[in-house]
Amino acid sequence: MRSGHPPDMAAERPPAPPEAARIAEDVERALAEDLGPGDATAELLPPEVRAEAELWLREPAVLCGIPWFEACFRVLDPAVRFEWHHHEGERLDAETLIGVITGNARALVSAERSALNFLQTLSGTATTVDAWMRALAGSGVELLDTRKTLPGLRHAQKYAVRIGGASNHRMGLYDAMLIKENHIAAAGSVSAAVRRAREAHPELPLQVEVESLDQLEEALAAGVESILLDDFDEEAIREAVERTRGRAKLEVSGGITLDRVRRLAELGVDRVSAGALTKHLRAVDFSLRFRTNRPT
Repeated sequence: MRSGHPPDMAAERPPAPPEAARIAEDVERALAEDLGPGDATAELLPPEVRAEAELWLREPAVLCGIPWFEACFRVLDPAVRFEWHHHEGERLDAETLIGVITGNARALVSAERSALNFLQTLSGTATTVDAWMRALAGSGVELLDTRKTLPGLRHAQKYAVRIGGASNHRMGLYDAMLIKENHIAAAGSVSAAVRRAREAHPELPLQVEVESLDQLEEALAAGVESILLDDFDEEAIREAVERTRGRAKLEVSGGITLDRVRRLAELGVDRVSAGALTKHLRAVDFSLRFRTNRPT
């Protein structure tokens, strides 16, 4: 891993983050949770003291979360300044100086934990996705996330997935229809569920999750163009690819791990989706240390 080089899978320009208002909502919740009525320890510092703090990455990672990091400090000190040595989406080595933050010392210590929480969580997500994308390199298979995200951080984590080089599945229950086993059971059959979905929301993308080759055949007969193979073994996936013959996009999901994702991709499917990208999260280690204090 070389410092300062973007991930192989990332675009030349990082994906756009969520709108500023959504980031502000995330940050407001985080600061309210941490500060409550006020930072009792920060009150020990004279209010006029300003400081410079160095942000260090302590382990190899893909950097992600700078918009949230900056917003945490700006809420408490609108005049805070950031000198960035590296940028969103870069894959970096351990012990890399990411940047220097200059601002009111009280604001820096009060916002520090919330800011680092965003950075470690979103960098952890992007780093995980980057590893999966490397495993899939050259396969032509699209890697997708799921809705298995941290509560309240759906948009933030899905942004981190894009920074890592993968694509987003539906954002929520409102922007696409995914007919799953309980929908099929309640409707009585795959075809009945598909018919009702098309009648209710013809404008939305439609995907059907199938648990058997028989359900696959029913979905194909109903003209479904996107089919999710849930917990199919490798032999069943091969058979599904053979039966489908390009009539629908095939996606595999369920119990997929990094060490077997390449093997599954080579079976001929179009997409792989994995909840592990966002829910099996290991936070990245960052530290923020004051470099100087100087009264103003």
